[in-house]
Amino acid sequence: MSTSGLDVAVAPALPEPRGPVSEAVVDVLRETRPTPAPSVVRALDPDPFGDDLAIALHTCYELHYRGFRSVPAEWEWDPALLALRAELERRFLTALREEVEGGDDVDGVVEELLTEFIPNDGVPNHLREHGTWEQVREFFAHRSIYHLKEADPHAWVIPRLRGRAKAALVAVEFDEFGGGKAERVHAQLYADLLDAAGLSSDYLHYLDIVPAPQIAIVNLMSLFGLHRSLRGALVGHFSAAEISTAPSARRMASALERLGAPPECTLFFTEHIEADAVHEQIMRHDVIDDLLAQEPDLAADVVFGIQATEFLEARFAEALLTAWRERGGTSLLRPLS
Repeated sequence: MSTSGLDVAVAPALPEPRGPVSEAVVDVLRETRPTPAPSVVRALDPDPFGDDLAIALHTCYELHYRGFRSVPAEWEWDPALLALRAELERRFLTALREEVEGGDDVDGVVEELLTEFIPNDGVPNHLREHGTWEQVREFFAHRSIYHLKEADPHAWVIPRLRGRAKAALVAVEFDEFGGGKAERVHAQLYADLLDAAGLSSDYLHYLDIVPAPQIAIVNLMSLFGLHRSLRGALVGHFSAAEISTAPSARRMASALERLGAPPECTLFFTEHIEADAVHEQIMRHDVIDDLLAQEPDLAADVVFGIQATEFLEARFAEALLTAWRERGGTSLLRPLS
């Protein structure tokens, strides 16, 4: 197998396993044992929201992004590894469906987002009112797992849409990718934020110390993006993200101003306040409305995408706030160095 396309300057190292399933995936990518079979997952029965499954699934998905240092590019489409990934996805997806209410009332779910976009005791509000600089830096490390690939998972849905829905979603993505200016790409703005905060801006640098709740959110995006059958769920997820981002970004900007953070840190959030307020309208009226006019049967999938996103974000917030308020310690697996 060749390693074509795997630039050691941008491709991360394989992650540290967190259990037998992720160990099997990482080991096979190191070619130290036979390709794992789906029976491995069934026999070990990993927690669908736990660290082992999160890392195993994230490792499989990352083969579709930048890959890993010294891992041949051909692993991306290895049939046995794809079969194992499918079993991990089945467990994750089944658990998500069991946790959310479901339904097909898209307007009702969107209205709930608009009126209850963030609980008063959410992470951005905590950081604005009480957060320390070290807690802010921990939050930055968590979110780096997504923001350094921001908008990439959503791009997979573009060829699966048509008409106004497709054109409108591309318009939102164009903004996410900096309007054609490399220095304005949101992933680059987040890299600048990390540098200014004294953190590493290397891609997936903090993966080994970020717990499952944040990784599960990124896995959700990849799951929805990689499956045409889940295109409605991806649109729901993307809409939920755009609706909730502006108010959260406003709180984060206030937190950073209170703490005297470098302007590069604040810029990432102020950039999202105005832009995502516009994106919210586009996603609601141009993407969702047109998609459902074309394919009304996707309403339940859109609702699921919104609800699954809110469920995982709530788990993430609970994990951070519990660590900070109740345990008084780090929300990461190991403290930042």
